[in-house]
Amino acid sequence: MQAVTSVKDLEALYDVVNPLSLDKVARQITPRYRQWIEASRFVILSTVGPEGTDASPRGDVDPVVHIQDPGTLLLPDWRGNNRLDSLKNIVRDERVSLMFMVPGSNNVVRVNGTAIVTADPDLCARFEKKNITPRSVIVMTVGEAYFQCAKAIMRSRLWAAEDDSDKVPSAGDFLREVKEDFDGAGYDTGYADYAKDRLW
Repeated sequence: MQAVTSVKDLEALYDVVNPLSLDKVARQITPRYRQWIEASRFVILSTVGPEGTDASPRGDVDPVVHIQDPGTLLLPDWRGNNRLDSLKNIVRDERVSLMFMVPGSNNVVRVNGTAIVTADPDLCARFEKKNITPRSVIVMTVGEAYFQCAKAIMRSRLWAAEDDSDKVPSAGDFLREVKEDFDGAGYDTGYADYAKDRLW
């Protein structure tokens, strides 16, 4: 297998870039992008660090990201597995990307920029839910924002009515695969009750 090793060779494989795909880029959060982000309850946070890359799903019952101003986004870090992969990456390499999705829409909004992690008590307190505050908040400086064309979600039929969850391994299946004596079925059965008091 021969790798493509130059940008020139790569570009030769494709058609000329559609000018609209360049013109659509905004350098801050415009009113329309604000409308989209405020409707989004789910985002994928991508980071890079010395060990490699990381993409982490983030979700909330309210807008998953808060807009402080057109150039600044705030992402509270709610309880997870405490691996801290994304946060460790940001501390060491400030580059981040966000990919926002809204159920039913075939478009995706992407925001690229830089970020810091802060444990500022006043900022964390702004996100309090059920007497719980996040341990930290990711503060992102927007570099560019743009929507992704709908083809990928159209091809995948991501929002189709079918429920394919019975066709894929469960979390318990994944855990049992690496630890044979693990009670995967018990994990799957009890996870919803376990998680309901640990969402924030």
